[in-house]
Parts: sequence; C-alpha cells; structure tokens
Amino acid sequence: MRDSSFRLARWIGRAIVNVGAPVQFRSEVLRFTMRSRLVILRVFLAFGVLPGPTHAAEIKIGAAEALTGNASQYGLPIRKGFELALSEINAGGGINGRKIELVIEDEQGKKEEAINVFKKLIFQDKVLMLFGPTLSNSAQASDPVAQGAKVVVFGTSNTADGITSIGNYVFRNSVTEADILPVTLKIAAQKTGLKRVAVLYGNDDIFTKSGYDNFKKALQDLKIPVVTTETFAKGDVDFKPQLTKIKASGADAIVMSALVAEGAPIMVQARQLGIALPFIGGNGMNSPRVFALAKDNSDNLWVGSPWSVENPATENKRFIAAYQKAHATLPDQFAAQAYDAMYIAAQALKKIKLTGQLEADRKTLRDALPTAQWSGATGPFKFRQAVGRDGKPAGYDAVQTAIVMVTKANLYVIQK
Repeated sequence: MRDSSFRLARWIGRAIVNVGAPVQFRSEVLRFTMRSRLVILRVFLAFGVLPGPTHAAEIKIGAAEALTGNASQYGLPIRKGFELALSEINAGGGINGRKIELVIEDEQGKKEEAINVFKKLIFQDKVLMLFGPTLSNSAQASDPVAQGAKVVVFGTSNTADGITSIGNYVFRNSVTEADILPVTLKIAAQKTGLKRVAVLYGNDDIFTKSGYDNFKKALQDLKIPVVTTETFAKGDVDFKPQLTKIKASGADAIVMSALVAEGAPIMVQARQLGIALPFIGGNGMNSPRVFALAKDNSDNLWVGSPWSVENPATENKRFIAAYQKAHATLPDQFAAQAYDAMYIAAQALKKIKLTGQLEADRKTLRDALPTAQWSGATGPFKFRQAVGRDGKPAGYDAVQTAIVMVTKANLYVIQK
C-alpha cells in the first residue's frame, strides 16, 4: 500500500512530462508530486511506519496443547519444544524465505475443549496444519474434526492404539505403546529376572487402557504369568487397597500403565507399604515429574522411549544445550518430540510450493509429509502408514528405535 502511493505520485509526474505539457505547467505538477510524496512520508512517520519492501506472508500453523490442568505437565514442555525449533527455523531463513507463525491454544487436556480449539484453529484462524492435542483421549475426540476438514493433524504425544486409523490426515511422531512396551518389558525381564508380575492400570483413559492391552499381549508373548490385575481411575489418591493385594500376590514386579499424576503417588504408597518391587511403566511415566512427585521413592522404574537425556548422539546434545540455554532446565521426552516434529513438518514444507489457496495447500502438504525424514533429538525418524478401521491405508505412525531406561538417584539410566 505504502509503496504503491509513492509509485502513483511518481507516475503522475512522469506522465505529464512525457505528454509535452508547457514548461510552467510541468514545473507545477512536479512540485505537486514532490509535495504529495512528502505528505505521504509524514503520514507514515506519524504512525511510526517507514516505507520499505514488502515481506512474504508467514506460514500459519496451529497447536492445541494442554497448557493448564493436570496434563500441562506434558503440554508445557511440548510448547517449549515447538518454540525452540521454531526460533531456530525462522532464524535460519524460515521455509523458502517465509517465516512460520505458531498459533497456540490451550485445550486443557479435555476432549470437549480440544474439539473447540481444533475448530477455532481450522475454521477461524485458518491454519495450514495442526499439532496436538496432548493426550490420546483428546486426540480420539478431536482428530476426526481435522480429518473431516482435510487438515493435517500431527500428534507429538499420542501413543494409544487406533489414533492414526482415524484417517489419512492424521500423523504422529510419538512412538506407539504397541511398539515400545514389548521392548521395555523384555529388557526389564532380562535385567531383573522377574518370573511373574502384578498389573495395575487406569481403566478410564484410552491411553492407560491401551497401555494395559499392549502390556497384556507382551506378557503373553513372553510367557510371563500375571498373578493379579488391579485398576484405578483418574483422580484417585488412595491406592493402598490395590497395593495391599499386590503385596500379598507374590509378584516380583509391578507392570503399571498410568500417567504420572497417579503413577508417582502409586510408587510412593508402594514403598510406604514395604513393596520394593521394580515398576515397569509406559510413556506416561517417562517424565522428570516422577522425581518431583515421588522424590526418594522414584528408583527402580523401567520405561522405554526413543529419547533419553543420557543419549550421547550429537543432535540430542545440541538440542539439550539449546533447551537449557532457553529455559534453564533439562528437557523431557515430550519437549524433544515436539522439537523434532516441527523440524519434520519443516522438511515437508520446504519441498512444496504454497499457492495461497488454503484448501489446495493443505492437501499438498498432506501429500508431501509421509516422505519426510529427519534425524534429530529423538534419533533417525521416518513415517509408516497405518491401517484404518475399514482395513484400508490410513494415517501415519513413527518408525524409531526404543531406548530402555531405569530410574536411579533422580536419573533415567540407559539399559539398552
């Protein structure tokens, strides 16, 4: 707008000169055009704006994460991971000269709120693609909104079964429980010599229920008998009745599918009852919050993940250093996966030409994303296509190698 005003004034002057008007008249016109340009400049200065070159529009991406509530212990590190990667990408020239704008909304770890936030980002903010939501429960409810609108939704922390079967616009770089738990259980059994286990899981959450299903199958495959199975619900605070039964069962390990909000208190109460057995947990227990909540009772917890703070790979060390510089604390798995996810999306965006036609650009990005590869904080990464509920090809899961760890003295120590 401001460039065109200057061009208009200049063009008028040139046009008058070129048509051969009298000298006096031409002089008056030129003085008029100069005065016009000065007036325009003063207007820009009055508003604190100087004319300059126009810039390419930013690429708008949405993120729906749990920034408040219990799930914020995962959602806030995720946000930090996104923002760190975004600052690096934009500082390096963005996507073919265009910077990325991240629109982040709080979905509070609630299914209904995740649906509302998805609708806002897709239909009101008109983002090119979405990251999130934080929990698998929320993803099962909100991802169909993105699939229906034909907008890529990229989960960085959803590991329950069935998420990517929703449709071919659903992606995730969070390795599924089905891939991680059997490896975790096998290594823990080899290292501890466990012969029989007790199982404890949350029965009112899709993530913890999926974890239980995968643990159950892995135990059957390894021919490890289950001596008792106990359940709890989200928000429970007293686990001693279940733990008392487990103590009397003769189990020599506790297989637990829980989020850290319940999992850490379970470990505390187990130790209070004199239960010194190892715990074998899922993705939800791979968080430094375990140490803050369980304190001296956090040792001997076995978990698996593609990421570990102890992994000496160059890309991981670079990520950890940058994260510590930005936030004065160590990252966790969820920050690392979000960081890598932004880079994975960037790889796909660099391969395509955005036209400004939102519907077409959304489809072009969806077509490019399955071939994106990246080697970052969580190691080498690529996608594999999942099968939908109708038996047809659907969304895309992560292909990565599991790292198995055990907690000791407030650290996750790598075992494999």
